Amino acid sequence: MSRGEAKRRFTLADHRAATEGVECRKDKDVIDETPAAYKDIDAVMEAQRDLVDVVHTLKQVVCVKG
Repeated sequence: MSRGEAKRRFTLADHRAATEGVECRKDKDVIDETPAAYKDIDAVMEAQRDLVDVVHTLKQVVCVKG
């Protein structure tokens, strides 16, 4: 979704809950980076299953914006 839509749709509490365990900023200026603003990676990979072989799944531990 667009950055503006993410800022309208998600609250700071949503962002903090979604990024629990991830080292990142947790203030109003980065709500547009909340994970729910992006496509679900599992759904994206499933849609591409005839093109790729999943070898590893990574877990986000840090997010840097700016």
